[in-house]
Amino acid sequence: MPLVKLSTDTFTNSTSQHATEVEPDSYAWGQTIVAAFQVGRIHDGGAADVGYAISNDGGTTWQSGLLPGLTTFECSGKSSAVSDTAVIYDAVHAVWMISSLPISSTNIQVAVSRSSDGGVSWSNPVVVANGLDLDKDWVTCDNTATSPFYGHCYAEWDDNGNGNLIFMSTSSDGGLTWSAPVSTAGNADGLGGVPLVQPNGTVVVPYVANAPFIESFSSSDGGTSWSAPVVVAQVNDHPVAGGLRSDALPSAAMDAAGNIYVVWQDCSFRTNCVSNDLVMSTSADGVSWTTPARIPIDALASTVDHFTPGLGIDPATSGATAHLGLTYYYYPQANCTAATCALYVGFVSSLDGGNTWSTATPIAGPMSLSWLPSTFSGQMVADYVATSFAGGKAYGIFAVAGAKSGSTFDEAIYTTQAGLDVAATQAHDSSAGERVVVGPKPNAAFGAAPRKIR
Repeated sequence: MPLVKLSTDTFTNSTSQHATEVEPDSYAWGQTIVAAFQVGRIHDGGAADVGYAISNDGGTTWQSGLLPGLTTFECSGKSSAVSDTAVIYDAVHAVWMISSLPISSTNIQVAVSRSSDGGVSWSNPVVVANGLDLDKDWVTCDNTATSPFYGHCYAEWDDNGNGNLIFMSTSSDGGLTWSAPVSTAGNADGLGGVPLVQPNGTVVVPYVANAPFIESFSSSDGGTSWSAPVVVAQVNDHPVAGGLRSDALPSAAMDAAGNIYVVWQDCSFRTNCVSNDLVMSTSADGVSWTTPARIPIDALASTVDHFTPGLGIDPATSGATAHLGLTYYYYPQANCTAATCALYVGFVSSLDGGNTWSTATPIAGPMSLSWLPSTFSGQMVADYVATSFAGGKAYGIFAVAGAKSGSTFDEAIYTTQAGLDVAATQAHDSSAGERVVVGPKPNAAFGAAPRKIR
């Protein structure tokens, strides 16, 4: 499939592995798509800077750049690395935001960079929070004009040094200032939270808890207080082969009616947990969740391992006619080794809110794991990827690697040359009637101990 490279790592600092770009997020508002990602991955955590790519014509053309004020390598910042980007648009204040984690030897911040010209230029970062060991930030905004909290934006992160305790902060002035951090009732702990704001102003935050559960909590008072967490589902995660860095982080999105969809990797439908499927649970209120259903990308008897999902939903659709797009990575052979694993990018879609799914479309690959940068927790392509809709078409945003030239990597952020038409790929595959065959069992990647993956 024809792809477009969105950016290139041009840094030369000795602490990074060049040329590498990993872990993108994206968001679309109208015909504008903004993506953000790590540039120049550093083994011990983070990267040389945050890169961004923008399209103001629905994905037809792109321009890219680097965020100012974050790291010393970009020359105007003070941090030695930066990690974990997330993108959102604030419709009230006409401001794009990219949140990130600037990292130094004595401090880790949650920060927000702002753009008021459609993503062409960006401010120096606004600090949301400071700490010794903060991790996995995210940001969202209330863009529903009838919401009582229209224009509120919400930042989320966890404190790894405090047992992955999750914190929230609120802004009502376009990200210029942020409230003091607050934790939830019941002290929710975990990481990978993805806050979403429903049309009535309720904020719902799915995340993966320290124990092997997907959970969620919410706020109905504009972020003044946050509920105790509720369980979405137990996670059974097949360890991805070859030493590839992978965690069962949730990818979450919302349709036009406020229904929330959460996808993660899980092996519960496979005998002996031999490989991961992608599974999905939905909720209308963030409290009651459907039993997870397997997304039928491949037959249950297949050897394929699926992981690192990035879910997007056409914002003009909802309910039984919601258009879903899902970008993900996979191995054709789950039990491969570091030398034999072949990594691919795939895409599936649904026209009916996830009731049925298209036949899978290969997007990129195969990639050797030796082409990927190393980290403290394995070879890295991404902890998450993204899918955004513009003009009714889906644009996956993902990292693709080519063969190294000596010690120089060839890994960058890509999207498809044309948006993927959900309707054209529909083949009506359903997982109706399939049953969980693996009972709840803890995985070595999970447990009561806090963990970090920045």
